[in-house]
Amino acid sequence: MSALNIILIGAHPDDCELFGGGTAALFSRMGHRVKFISMTDGSAGHHQLTGTELVERRSLETIAAADILGISYEILGNPDGQLMPTLENRHLMIQRIREWEADVVISHRPNDYHPDHRYTSQIVQDAAYMVMVPHVVRQAAPLTKNPLFLYFRDRFQKPTPFSPDIAVAIDEVYEQKMQALHAHGSQFYEWLPWIERQAHTLPEDTQARIAWLKAKWTFPLTPLIRHSLQRWYGPEQAAQVQQAEAFEIGEYGLQPDESEIRRLFPMLGLS
Repeated sequence: MSALNIILIGAHPDDCELFGGGTAALFSRMGHRVKFISMTDGSAGHHQLTGTELVERRSLETIAAADILGISYEILGNPDGQLMPTLENRHLMIQRIREWEADVVISHRPNDYHPDHRYTSQIVQDAAYMVMVPHVVRQAAPLTKNPLFLYFRDRFQKPTPFSPDIAVAIDEVYEQKMQALHAHGSQFYEWLPWIERQAHTLPEDTQARIAWLKAKWTFPLTPLIRHSLQRWYGPEQAAQVQQAEAFEIGEYGLQPDESEIRRLFPMLGLS
């Protein structure tokens, strides 16, 4: 089959790695084109570093993560913590999705604790239909078919809980994903432990840190995700899966049947 074009859109540098890094690595290994976009510059994500110093550090972290996962990466210029669903951002998103000729677009759900996550979701949703409209954003050719729009997994229950419509086994790339998270040291070893008041639990040794990272940032396989794995891999394979990422199908793009999902996620059902 021809190469697929996959684009993951997070609010901050590290969001795509956390929620879709394993799936991205699988797509890349299979010869497909994967791009991560961060809607903001990450300039608010630290308790000590500020301004250009922090933005430059986080940019270098994305470069390292992209190399580990085998993907492309772009950070847009919105200030961290100040993202708004403006017409300018909508047009920029339409342009980026068109330029990548995306088959699959993955981003946050609209109900989320962080305003940047919520507004990223809204910007992506607002672009979902418009990517096919010729007289909007004329500098980029409209897509001839609507991509499949998906949401990252989250824990939020209101107004509706996350639905794991697609679950991808990532055991073979789990270590690769963890190394990509490890590359974001400013976040996983500095900012997040500080804001969660857990910095005292962080070990100094590199290997101990990676073990700590796995314990802290490996998401459990819930019964619903197990059920989704059984659907896509069969009961025998699904029972062997230890690590997975899950995605919910959005309502505004392609509404795929099972055969279309398997075409767009060719790793499903493979051991």
